[in-house]
Amino acid sequence: MSTLTIRTDAAVEHALAVLTSGGLSRSEAARAAILEAERAHRRARLRAEAEALRDDPEDVAASRQLAAEMDDASAW
Repeated sequence: MSTLTIRTDAAVEHALAVLTSGGLSRSEAARAAILEAERAHRRARLRAEAEALRDDPEDVAASRQLAAEMDDASAW
């Protein structure tokens, strides 16, 4: 495990005070915040990818064609 050193300002100190008021250490609060930021970043990236696919006429047409083919196959 490595060590991370950051400079904090008044807003970060206030946020840390709120997060650590329940017994969480500053390190635990920082780790949790970094992990949550990464999850939010991943969700945003996946959302952007899904929106791009939704807005791609070729992909929409291919999806509709595949759905129609699956409907035809399930009729048998």
